[in-house]
Amino acid sequence: METSPQAYARFGGLLYLVIIVAGAMGELFVRGKLVVAGDAAQTAGRIMASESLWRLGIGGDLLMHVCDVFVMWALYVLLRPVSRNLALLNLLLNLIQTAVLAVNKLTLLVPLLLLGNNAYLKAIDTAQLQVWSYAAIEMHEYGFGVGLIFFGCVCLVEGHLIRKSGFLPPLLGVLMQIAGLCYLINSVALLLAPEFEARLFPAILMPCLVAELSLALWLLVKGVNVDRWKERALIARTSALE
Repeated sequence: METSPQAYARFGGLLYLVIIVAGAMGELFVRGKLVVAGDAAQTAGRIMASESLWRLGIGGDLLMHVCDVFVMWALYVLLRPVSRNLALLNLLLNLIQTAVLAVNKLTLLVPLLLLGNNAYLKAIDTAQLQVWSYAAIEMHEYGFGVGLIFFGCVCLVEGHLIRKSGFLPPLLGVLMQIAGLCYLINSVALLLAPEFEARLFPAILMPCLVAELSLALWLLVKGVNVDRWKERALIARTSALE
């Protein structure tokens, strides 16, 4: 028996909310609490004083990326009847984004390695270790920006598919495409004009939060219009057989 599209919608919406919450916790309550802007020594001291919290933040981020794979799968199933090729493109872009962000988490382990009590570290000055640790955290920010370039493209394609679907509100698609533009502007600015990006952040990412939270809640609470989804799926299958 074929699984209802509503089940995929609710499953995807629930995990999308987990991603949003886990991402916010990592940024606001872990890195936002422990990282002191421009101060390597204070940052190092806070991390080592709250090592478990730092590790918990990394674990929460990795949980977010695992959930992202399942959300991709659910959205691919839901949006495939609109355009199989674009749904596949959306999936591939999202996979690249998640792979980049998952590997990027290794940079957050660097401070734990450099600031520990291992004997081989005693050959290096403490201040240097603190600076290298802070540089690794800064590198994480840039890696995050690189990953979001791909996610900005995801939002543009996904938004188009939602607008054309007929079984999800077009407004959600518009919001996702606005979010995609905001992600792209923020990431490009971070790479090419960091001082300008600092003035844009975090205001430029507010439309992204609104769009993604709206989509997650809609999928979880309302789901899709099943009759219209089945109509699109039937048309897609018929076209594939011709």
